[in-house]
Amino acid sequence: QLQASGGGLVQAGGSLRLSCAASGGTFSSSYVMGWFRQAPGKEREFIAYISRSGGSTSLADSVKGRFTVSRDNAKNTVYLQMNSLKREDTAVYYCAAAAYWGDYGRPHTYNYWGQGTLVTVSS
Repeated sequence: QLQASGGGLVQAGGSLRLSCAASGGTFSSSYVMGWFRQAPGKEREFIAYISRSGGSTSLADSVKGRFTVSRDNAKNTVYLQMNSLKREDTAVYYCAAAAYWGDYGRPHTYNYWGQGTLVTVSS
């Protein structure tokens, strides 16, 4: 089970850190973790993923240089640090866990999803 938190209202240029806490199972060795977002009327968009060990990450071009993804396997938690936020970052952000190898930029690769946390960036 995944529980995302940390969303809220922030002014453009500000920062937020999202957290995704996992419960049940062997988090650290089992799952590649991803972050996606979905804005109203748009498809779910890949943001980032991080390998099981945390040694490898990938970020979407739209957030490179502004967002970072990390994980603390001892705490069963993955983070998305978001800096220099823009209005177009407004969306519901979802964390997801992938048990098997696949295209980690595609939602269908992920087996488990959190409930989403809303990020609203105001001008």
